[in-house]
Amino acid sequence: MKKEFTYLFLLISGILFSQSTGSLDGRVIDSKSQLPLEGATIILKGTSLGVITNQNGYFSINDIPTKTYNIEVSYLGFETETLYNVIVKSVGNIPLLFKLNEIAENLDEVILVQSPFKTSSETPLSTQTFSVVEIETYPGGNNDITKVVQSMPGISPSIGGFRNDIIIRGGAPNETVYYLDGIEIPNINHFSTQGSAGGPVGMVNVSFIREVTLSSSSFGAEYDNPLSGVLSFEQREGDMNKFGGNFRLGASETALTLEGPLFRKNKDQIAKTTFLLSLRRSYLQFLFELIGLPIRPDYWDYQWKIKHEIDTYNSLTFLGIGSIDNFSVKAPDEFDEEQQATLEQVPIIDQRSTTVGLSWKRNYKNGKGFMNTVVSSNRLENIFARYQDNTTKTGTIFQNDSFEWETKLRFQATQFTDNWKWSVGFNLQNSAYQNNTRFVYDDLTYNTNLNFAKYGLFIKASSSFLNERLDFSWGIRTDADSFSTASNFLDNLSPRVAISYSLTENKQWKFNASAGRYFKIPTYTMLGFQNKSGNFINQNLSYTRSDHLVGGLEYNLTPASRFTVEGFIKNYANYPISVLDRVSLANKGGGFEVLGNESIVSEGEGISKGVEVLFQQKLSKNFYGILAYTYFSSEFTGVDGILRPSVWDSRHLISFSGGYKLKRNWELSARWRFAGENPYVPVNIEASIQRYPELILDYDRLGEVKLNSFNLADIRIDKKWNFKSLSFNFYFEVQNFLAQPNPTPPEYGLSRNMDGSILLPKSLKQISTTEGNRSPLPSFGFVLYF
Repeated sequence: MKKEFTYLFLLISGILFSQSTGSLDGRVIDSKSQLPLEGATIILKGTSLGVITNQNGYFSINDIPTKTYNIEVSYLGFETETLYNVIVKSVGNIPLLFKLNEIAENLDEVILVQSPFKTSSETPLSTQTFSVVEIETYPGGNNDITKVVQSMPGISPSIGGFRNDIIIRGGAPNETVYYLDGIEIPNINHFSTQGSAGGPVGMVNVSFIREVTLSSSSFGAEYDNPLSGVLSFEQREGDMNKFGGNFRLGASETALTLEGPLFRKNKDQIAKTTFLLSLRRSYLQFLFELIGLPIRPDYWDYQWKIKHEIDTYNSLTFLGIGSIDNFSVKAPDEFDEEQQATLEQVPIIDQRSTTVGLSWKRNYKNGKGFMNTVVSSNRLENIFARYQDNTTKTGTIFQNDSFEWETKLRFQATQFTDNWKWSVGFNLQNSAYQNNTRFVYDDLTYNTNLNFAKYGLFIKASSSFLNERLDFSWGIRTDADSFSTASNFLDNLSPRVAISYSLTENKQWKFNASAGRYFKIPTYTMLGFQNKSGNFINQNLSYTRSDHLVGGLEYNLTPASRFTVEGFIKNYANYPISVLDRVSLANKGGGFEVLGNESIVSEGEGISKGVEVLFQQKLSKNFYGILAYTYFSSEFTGVDGILRPSVWDSRHLISFSGGYKLKRNWELSARWRFAGENPYVPVNIEASIQRYPELILDYDRLGEVKLNSFNLADIRIDKKWNFKSLSFNFYFEVQNFLAQPNPTPPEYGLSRNMDGSILLPKSLKQISTTEGNRSPLPSFGFVLYF
């Protein structure tokens, strides 16, 4: 018995007793050839700790004191790269990856530093990148990457600020495309708006992420369908040396992530196959029931990535992400007019989404290029309904039972010749769309079953001149499909060009500019809509067009900080217009709805223009942060052809997010978002009485009324403890700690007696003001690494 107690004591001691050191593993590769670099030097800045990479580019540093570091990697003939804000824990440190840029032959003796801001000759401006640490410690984000992205420069908050719509520089919520390790994901949110992309909660697990990059213009030619943005998630690989994972508990859900090597013969061998696997479950439905709210949002999501390195030149990646969403209601025990209105007006949602992809990457043996081949599948099943009685799901008002299934093949080959980088590629896609829709009030029922092909081609090239001071890139792509009739390859030619010129030899001052034309196919909800005669009346829609012109100056104060000024203009053509509401669909898509499921004409125009000022600093002297101000206007035409301010036209946007590293693994972080007065569409009272619980908006009054300014500040504090076999991160945060009102449009419900019975004749009563809630919201959470 003594022996058992001794063993148990030693086991508990090993877990609980503090550990003051950790280790870091990683790899260094050539960014061009993607091949490993042997002999690269890795140094933890401010310390004497450092190693060099082995013949396969791998490195490992042990016995590192547990705190935050900036890590510098150098190699003869390559730019020196610094990875900022790397937190070393006793357990749970992610594998690092460095991609070094080769220096031109005529600059071999010059020491050049690789910019930490992730711009390139192809996308020299309008680009922001967040590391995993900046995401994890982001206040108010609840480890939700999409909420973090919303605080990037030039992004407007959704109405009320609670949804994850990505509204960039006055564009609409459905103008951004999303990529996960080069695989397109149509949906990154739970309870997403079909035909758009936003929703209240993000799906992507932060534990999978290496970094997130948002481009607001100058898009690469390999991307199809972006009008305002490309949001790219770069995932890391699982740990090559040992099994581990983490358990997260946040304000609304719990998540378990596992990772490690697969098929390894012995512990001393670096695994060629690694895995990441996660499962997340919400408990919002239980919290809402506990506090007596009538809504029950319930969701699961899952994610995985398996990577196998066949040899030095070939690798396979199999990844996936999906969600299971149910949104239902339950009548409260006691009558409350605001809760009763919510109970009657919210939709009932049953949604499933899945993205699965397999990619093969081959590096050329001569080190002069590589190619990527990707096969992927996206599926969305969406049942969206409104009832006269949501609790019993009786008295159908509207029902949309739809199914989207995309099967895609993407190929891209990259070749380096002399001083040029060339890329060519294509994409083939089979799209299946089924929709069983019933509009009771409009006496419209139809059944859609579409199956068509979409295809695209692209070529792009970039080079540097004048001793690396001038970067130049150009590209062109074109897309078409076999169903819509108004556009073809020639109509959808999409050229783009970008330049970046260093005004000083040390690249401290730069002038950057880009111009491009971009297209987006009409959504499935538009193409699949039928009128009472069963005709696809939206089949003749053109691809929406957006012409970008952006220019600006960049001043690099230090290797870790920069100041930029950019001016931008976006001109839209062929924009979808609602025939019924007579307004541009740019004013829709930011709510719980099915966007585009109506009669549409592609005759709209629009213009968004403005200027943006930004200061950004990576971790230096214990501080990191980004502060930006954007002044812009956003206008779109309706059926009458007159430009009117859109519902996103707040004119002023200010965003700040940052953190300060304190001693003993404490960290303080904060964010602040401000948006000027936003136009909103008031409710048409008379029409809404006739169709209640559906509220009809009076789009003829768009621009007449505005919400008050949006002003939200959050603060958070983190503390990390390190033990021998686990590490623990606890955080406490306060959302809206300045207690500012959250402006939302007024809400209406039926006029009722005190007992909840409806007053006759029926009339609508305003049950909330535009001030919204102003109470601070405290919450806490933790992450346990093992």
